[in-house]
This record gives sequence, structure tokens and C-alpha cells, in this order.
Amino acid sequence: MCCNLKRRFLLLYATQKGQAKAIAEEIWQQAGTHGLEADMHCISEVDKYNLETEKDPVVIVISTTGTGDPPDTARKFVKKIQDTTLPADHFAHLQYGLLGLGDSEYTFFCNGGKTVDKRLQELGAQHFYNTGLADDCVGLELVVDPWIDGLWPALKETFLLQKEKEGMSSVANAVSSSLSAAPHVVHELNLSSEVKNLKLEDEGERSSDVLSQKLVDISLVASNRDTEPSLVHSVPPVSHSALNIPALPPEYIEVQFQGTHGENPHLSSLISEGTTFEVPVTKAYQLTREDAIKTALLLELNVAVTFDYQPGDAFCVMCPNNVNEVEELLQILGLSEKGEFFVCVKVKQGTKKKGAAHPQHIPERSTLKFILTWCLEIRAIPKKAFLRALVECTSDAGEKRRLQELCSRQGASDYTRFIRDSNVCLLDLLHAFPSCKPSLNLLIEHLPKLQARSYSVSSSNLYQPGKLWFVFNVVEFPACPARPVSRKGVCTGWLAELVAPLLHPSKNTLDTEGGSSLTEKIPIFARPNNTFHLPADPSVPFMMVGPGTGISPFIGFLQHRKEHTDWEFGETWLFFGCRHQDRDYLFKDELKCFLESGTLTHLKVCFSRDTSTAEVAPPKYVQDVIRLYAKEVARVLLKERGYFYVCGDKKHMADGVSDAVVDILSMEMETDKLEAMKILATLREAKRYLQDVWS
Repeated sequence: MCCNLKRRFLLLYATQKGQAKAIAEEIWQQAGTHGLEADMHCISEVDKYNLETEKDPVVIVISTTGTGDPPDTARKFVKKIQDTTLPADHFAHLQYGLLGLGDSEYTFFCNGGKTVDKRLQELGAQHFYNTGLADDCVGLELVVDPWIDGLWPALKETFLLQKEKEGMSSVANAVSSSLSAAPHVVHELNLSSEVKNLKLEDEGERSSDVLSQKLVDISLVASNRDTEPSLVHSVPPVSHSALNIPALPPEYIEVQFQGTHGENPHLSSLISEGTTFEVPVTKAYQLTREDAIKTALLLELNVAVTFDYQPGDAFCVMCPNNVNEVEELLQILGLSEKGEFFVCVKVKQGTKKKGAAHPQHIPERSTLKFILTWCLEIRAIPKKAFLRALVECTSDAGEKRRLQELCSRQGASDYTRFIRDSNVCLLDLLHAFPSCKPSLNLLIEHLPKLQARSYSVSSSNLYQPGKLWFVFNVVEFPACPARPVSRKGVCTGWLAELVAPLLHPSKNTLDTEGGSSLTEKIPIFARPNNTFHLPADPSVPFMMVGPGTGISPFIGFLQHRKEHTDWEFGETWLFFGCRHQDRDYLFKDELKCFLESGTLTHLKVCFSRDTSTAEVAPPKYVQDVIRLYAKEVARVLLKERGYFYVCGDKKHMADGVSDAVVDILSMEMETDKLEAMKILATLREAKRYLQDVWS
């Protein structure tokens, strides 16, 4: 075979927010340096590839969305391959490798990738390279980078075997000798502590730029007195290392400034999920005392002429970026005078970016300030590809070196510590590296879409027709060495500032009469929840676990039941917890009324920060309280076929609750823990153990 002949493989990606696409593009860029050609397509572009006839190896990069679903772009593909009439050898000719992206904060980790992987195996497809599962909770790169490193020798061996089958033994021997120095990485790269210690070999075959130049003067990087690394400087061994940094992403956006005449597009044009409604806030209450650790607010919206909802549903708020941060960014970019200018965004002619297309979340024509306010997530944690692009916009040698380190393989732990874990955003970087002056097109290329924020409905349309309640904590990001200023959450901070004129402490019971509304409206759209609803049969018992603002959907549940005085209800339990009984006990008086009316049968509460003089310390957390009622939990779930709802924080609560339920099932059924876990999985599949959780 001619040494210049590139060997082809099919590269498919399925993305929700752009991560999988960016990783696929990295694979596509690296392929050429390995003498390979990646034929890259979105998995939804079914007219551009055909797995039924595909003879070359297939590489799939797929993310997970929601509570374990494949991305929207992969839904038709998944539906197609899950056709039960397909024969068991339908894909027997197919060889593939799959990289799944997910977040272990959620129960169904990497389930989008696992679903596709499992089904392809059932249809006879074979792995040429084993599955990688990358965890966004700790950093995708911990698995992605070594998985890509191992992909090249695995692909080359696959091509070698293909040629051997064709009888081209002489060519096979030549290729084999070229592979002799390459590591053979074909084990499954599930995230574990070992991944962090993977020995990084095969540096010569990486497509990244290898910085083999002499070390930059140490005084440019860190003084001899600095013994601890920070965002802006490093220490040995990183500061003394030659660096492997990602390939420079090709630019593909062109921005042209136009006049100041015209109108910005309507916000509804920015979403594809459905109809956007602009609704007034009619009331706002602070549910927590001023000295509470977190501030919880309840907002009431007037949705009378917009949409109906069920208790348990969620909806999305389209929020803008902080106006001061937008102005600050314009000032740093030297574009303060052009904020109200309309810009035309186009794909740059002759770009080397594969499949370059106009970003769907950027209008064809709008003002610069509109784009920075409503379209781009300027608070997003910069990806390594973005850092790599910022290197080229930085004039100071020391700052350039540090940005190179932060996006390099050698600086991976520094990236995690000083950027990812510190929630550093673009503004923080531009303050930390003042000689970095990125272009506007670079920001549009690398900043992701500003996502709408989802909230659980906390009311019933029967109880308050035309009104919608929702509850949230005002998110706080305290200052830290990598980020010297404190910030509030993008959406919660905006909402808190917006409703300040309406805000007043809650009374003994929340007033449902009178009040005035804001003149400014907030854009929302419906996001119905098809599972987190009351049981269809009202006589079925159920238990609710909702500490803190996790109580939100259950207030809607109870309001809804209170209006149905003609129904016969099953037993209803609520487990609630907060820090202090007198500071952040949300809906205390409302819950008392629900108990007195019989709408709520059992209310069990705990307070994690209150001191107690009792000889036996009371339980601190809801999972501890649940264990006290083990027999009741087992009875409701197993004997009475009831439901179990969990809402709130995933990592620190929901996992603890599921562990408690597993222990209860194991103890009450006198079985081992593994069998109890299987029973819980069955309850999940039957939609009788339901979660509405966030990280």
C-alpha cells in the first residue's frame, strides 16, 4: 500500500451542548497526522452515512442529557436501532469504538453512550477499541485524552487485520513494524482513580503541538519564592516541562460591524424547545430569615394566558447575562463604543474547520450587546481548546507560557484546580492575563450557548388558577484566589435583583390575594415532566423526600390533592430537612395546614445545624430520618406498591437517600445488598422510585 494513502474511518458524534462535537473535531484534526482520514458527521445526518453497508471502522462520540437520555440529535438514530424486528446479525459487519460523555452526579451516568453501545452489541457489532466513559464531574479530559491517544494504534491494528484478511501480508508486515513502538491501549477507560495516574506515552504520535523549545525564563513564570502554584504562575515540574498542548482550533467565524439601525430578534427565535412566553412576576417572598446561610425566594408568575401545567412539571427561564459583566467584557475587548452596533456573523470563507456552520444560537443579525447578553454563556468554564486559542492572543511571554501550561497534558491538575474547580470564567482569565486580547469572532466560536435555567413548579393550577409558583436559592460564588470577586448565579442573581421592589418576608401563611406585579416580564417556556407526577390512582400511598428547596414540587402535589375533596387518598409521607428550624424551615405553616386537613398524613423533619440537649442526638439529614421508618418504607414500596419521590441535591442528598432505601430493602427482605439494588432498579424502571435532582 502506498504510504501516502490515507485510511478512512467513519466518525459520528451526538451532542447536546457541543461537548461531543468538539471532541469529535479534535479526533478529526488529529487523524491526518496519523495518516488517517476521518469522515465526520453528526449522527442525525443519516443521508451522509450508512451503517448497514459501512465497511470501515466507526468511531462514535456521544453525550448524555436529561436523566440519562441520548442527545436530541441521536433520538431518531436510537429509535431506529432499537427496532425489535432487526436480526441479531444486523451489524455483524461493523467494527466500532465508542466514547461516552456523562456526569456521575446523575444516576444514569453516560447512559446515552451505554444505550447505543449495548444495542450495537446486541445487533452483532464488534468493538475494535473498547468503550471510554468520561465524567464531566471531575473533568472529561481525564478519560478523553488517553482514550484518543489509544485510538490511533487501535485503528491502525484494525486496518492491519483487514489487510491480512485480504491476503496482503507484505503490506501488513510493513504496517506492523511501524506500530511496534506504539502502546496498545484497548482496555475500557471507565473513570477511576487509576485514570489520573495513566502514564502518558506515545507523545511523538500526538497531533498536539509539542513545545520542545528551551524553557522560558523561570522569572517569567514564577519567582523562586513561589512554592505554590496559582492561576497565573506555576512551579516545578510543570514550569520546567516541555509541553504537549492541543492543536490550535481553526478559526471559522467572521464578524462584520454594521450600523445602529434595526431591531434585535425576538427571544423566542433563540430556542427550539417550544413557544416562549413573557409573563409578569405578581408576587415575591423571601422564605428564609436574613441570617440564614442561603436565601430562598418564592416567585409567583401570572400564566393565565400562556400555558397549563401539572404539579411536578418543570419550566425554563431564559435569563440574560449580568449587565455589568457584559459592559466589563466590552470594555476589556475595546468595544464599548460598538455595543449597540449590529453585527453580521458569517462562516469564514476557506476555513479549515471541518463542517463549519453558522452557530444556531447566534442570530444572523443583532447588536453586539444582544449577543453577549442573551446568546453566549460568558460565565462558562473555558475549555482547553479555548485556552489554546487564547494563547495566540496573548503578548506577554510569561502569561502565554502559563496559558499553554493550563491547556497542556502536563498542566492537567492545574487546569482542574485553578479553572474547573474554581469556576473561573472568561472575565477572570482576562483580568488574570491582561495582555490577552481575544477577537470577537474567537468568543463566538468558543463560548457555548447561554442555556435557559430549569425550575420545578411549586404550585397547582387547581389551587391557584392562572398562577405559577417556583422556589429557588440565590446561588452565591464566593471570592477565591483564582477569582477575586464574588458573584451570584446568572439566573438566580438576575431574578433576585429583578423582584427586589416586590420582595417582602413571608407572613405566617403566604398571601394569595392582592399585590402588584412588575412591569418587566420574564421569558419562560414549558418543560413538561412526563414522569414526576402524582400517582394516577389517588388511593395509592406515596412518600416524598425534599429537603431545602427540594420541597418545591411537593407543595404543588399537596395543593392539588387539597382541592380534590371528593377523592379517597392513600397515605402520604413527607420527609423534610433544613439547617435551622427558625431560619430556613420552608413552608412551615403551610405544611401544618396540610397536616390538619389530612392532605398530608405524616411529616418527618430534621435540622442539621441545630444543637440538641437530648441524650440521643436527633437525626441530622433526611436519609437518617428515613432509616428510622424502615418498616413503613418497605411496606409502602413492596406491599402496597406505592411511590417514592426524591427532589433536591444529587450528590449530598439523593445518593444518600437511595443508599438508605437499599439498606432498608436489604434488611426488611432479608437479602443481600446487591439483590436490594436490583429491586430498587426495578422500582425505577416501573416509575415508582422517581427523582428530580440537580448537582
